[in-house]
Amino acid sequence: MPAPQNFKNHARFYPLFHFIILPLLLLNLVFSIYITIHNWPGYQHTHLWGIVMAIVFFLLAGAARGSSLKAQDRIIRLEERLRLAALLPAADRAHIDELTVPQLIALRFASDAELPDLAHRALTKNMDPKAIKQAIVNWRPDNQRI
Repeated sequence: MPAPQNFKNHARFYPLFHFIILPLLLLNLVFSIYITIHNWPGYQHTHLWGIVMAIVFFLLAGAARGSSLKAQDRIIRLEERLRLAALLPAADRAHIDELTVPQLIALRFASDAELPDLAHRALTKNMDPKAIKQAIVNWRPDNQRI
């Protein structure tokens, strides 16, 4: 069973993307360049096109990953605004929209008990996401991240 999530171990790699897809796409780019260099000048247009396509695939993977992370951030933003609306006192509830998206994303790790105080401090002291995460005492794990 994995260790409980906390500030030091909450960052996560997506094994399929980080350890299989990206390395293979990088290897494809390197191999395309190698083949082009060693077979020059024969089929130069075809080999150059192979390099272009290897770069396109690499960029496509990055764009797909970026899109999924952006969608995840939008969902977290909605979820945390609903959670804050339910847990914050009326005086602070009016200021939920003043929290930045990175602050909301950081607050998702706070337990329900400490969220109101931490959200108030984040608003009044303009805490950055790292400071918010470090201030969390009872970590609420998020194991469903992309």
